[in-house]
Amino acid sequence: MSEGTGNDVTPTGTGHLLGAADIRRIADEAGVSPTKKFGQNFVIDPGTVRRIVREAHVGPNSHVLEVGPGLGSLTLAILETGATMTAVEIDPPLSERLPGTIAEFMPQAVDRFAVINRDALAVTPADLPGFADGTPFTLVANLPYNVATPIILTLLERFDDLDSFLVMVQKEVADRLAAAPGSKIYGTPSVKLAWYGEASRVGTIGRNVFWPAPNVDSALVAFTRTRRAGGDDAARDADERLRDGTFRLIDAAFGQRRKTLHAALKKTVPAAAFAAAGIDPTRRGETLTIDEFTALARAVAETSGATADSADEAKER
Repeated sequence: MSEGTGNDVTPTGTGHLLGAADIRRIADEAGVSPTKKFGQNFVIDPGTVRRIVREAHVGPNSHVLEVGPGLGSLTLAILETGATMTAVEIDPPLSERLPGTIAEFMPQAVDRFAVINRDALAVTPADLPGFADGTPFTLVANLPYNVATPIILTLLERFDDLDSFLVMVQKEVADRLAAAPGSKIYGTPSVKLAWYGEASRVGTIGRNVFWPAPNVDSALVAFTRTRRAGGDDAARDADERLRDGTFRLIDAAFGQRRKTLHAALKKTVPAAAFAAAGIDPTRRGETLTIDEFTALARAVAETSGATADSADEAKER
């Protein structure tokens, strides 16, 4: 993980983390049942959440964002390290219950914890000003499996200070996020995540640590950010335009992944752009790195600009 997100420490293990009996009692008291709508599967094994926190290198100096805290299993493991954190929970009964769980099981951590009732796909820096002040933070979460990839990409786009993450997702999603060019599972999520940084698979999680047990296997993905917009407003705007152009090419190329780039992108990429980017148009999108997609997007923008200039000159003549 990158510098500034915390210390490489192992949780002390002195807190009371939630086991199966605790989870079921809290759920019963709160009148909560896991729902498919929100992709809820609650972790009932303290060893698993401590492992997640350990892999995320969370320590006393860490500033942590958690998405989908549920009943608080991972939340308590994060707080156990001495970290300061905020949880984003979409389900109102769960967000209302969570502070009481922290007060019951780890009262010494109450002042280091906050929760907001929001959809992670809609949350903005205005909702979380403490995560947009230039201080790096890390995302540690057991993400809802049905929206894991959109959540990750949305947060990376909106929060420049999101420096790293360690998330638990469906195994197949983890494989795609960390896939390399040329593999059968390399696709849109792989390339778009690579725009922001480097991802890797760091372990698998058994189904028996959840309540209810999911019908899919789970895995952990670690990520370190290597790219930020930075600079002044003009530089940030230029970077945003380049990202948008690159992502459009990625979507188009993988929307017809069996076709060559020339065939899949014929409506948007002129031959001159392929030549300028040094990319063979007979290749397929699944063979391109993020740097090559970016070079092609930049060449498209420059070619379009040159064409527009030529058109303007012709009108003047």
